Amino acid sequence: MNPHLAPVAVPDPALLPHVQELCDLTDPYAFGPEQDALFAAAMAETNAWHTERSAFFRSLYEATPPAEPYRTPLVHANFFKRHEVLSIPREDVDLHLTSSGTTGQKSQMFFDRWTIRSAQRMVARIFDRNGWITPDQEVNYLLYSYEPAPSLNLGTAFTDNYLCDFAPARSVAYALRNTGGEHEFDPFGCIAALRRFEREDAPVRILGFPAFLFFTLERMRAMGLPPLRLPEGSLVVLGGGWKGHSDRRIGKEELYSRVTEQLGIPGERIRDTFGSVEHCIPYIECDHHRLHAPVWSRVTIRSTRTLEPLPYGERGYLHLVSPYITSVPAQSVVMGDLASLQPGDACGCELPTPWFTVHGRAGVSRNRSCAVAAAELMKGMA
Repeated sequence: MNPHLAPVAVPDPALLPHVQELCDLTDPYAFGPEQDALFAAAMAETNAWHTERSAFFRSLYEATPPAEPYRTPLVHANFFKRHEVLSIPREDVDLHLTSSGTTGQKSQMFFDRWTIRSAQRMVARIFDRNGWITPDQEVNYLLYSYEPAPSLNLGTAFTDNYLCDFAPARSVAYALRNTGGEHEFDPFGCIAALRRFEREDAPVRILGFPAFLFFTLERMRAMGLPPLRLPEGSLVVLGGGWKGHSDRRIGKEELYSRVTEQLGIPGERIRDTFGSVEHCIPYIECDHHRLHAPVWSRVTIRSTRTLEPLPYGERGYLHLVSPYITSVPAQSVVMGDLASLQPGDACGCELPTPWFTVHGRAGVSRNRSCAVAAAELMKGMA
């Protein structure tokens, strides 16, 4: 068995049997009444788990109307930027990650072994379904994220480095170079790596912030460099958004077209993702470039005025729910993103689960994500 798909046990099998069963589902997009019933049972277990172990969550839960779906309180992601709330002893923390970059407020998220391994296995199941786990095929990596440093515990850096485990690395190049306490964007190093990769026979995997990839393509064009043709089987998996540079953002379709034109990677091998350190469930585009909810989560759109659930097609706050997390009471997180939801059959791909579109951040805030801080490194570089 692939080690990334290996079994992992919940902290207490007697208290969390349905959480275990749900997270053990092998089809990432299983959909129907049976899965809905299992999800509801798992949510009841995880709510009871956090009610028993977190005074913070217990007070919220007792004030939540039973009619609320899964009777799960709404906790805004920004809460975790100011508070550390655990449902496990600190000695059981296996991993500590933060959400923001070099400065600014950071969400402090803590994971026990079950929670982080369960989330990683979800990513692996989706990659496996797409045929992206290739243990016998070396690849060259270009990571549009932070080069590792001893004190670096950013969620994005952790994720991108984990994605490198799905195919053995022939070489790894980083866009954000560690200069000793800081990171600097290195567009010329990215271009040099891409040109070198073109001459080799190994596929290329480009992971990370889309803004950095775009700025690399812009620099290539400004230098008058001809288009590259990266080896067959190359793959682009993006994540992190364009926060902080919305005035220079281009549409997703245009970015994908530029990648195909300048790097030779076809559109079906270019995928965007959505995720956060507060909610580690992986949302990865289908081949129609829609973000479908996997079986381990449920997505609701909430009114920006009343927080009531909205019907398909209407824009509101993105509300994400999953029972997988036992370390922190973050099984129900309201994001700072505006989004809209559509039924699965409105996509046209083979996936049956609902999908959502992110339309941008709600309002203006001093809180900055890691994409914001990373984007600041590009000032004056493009």
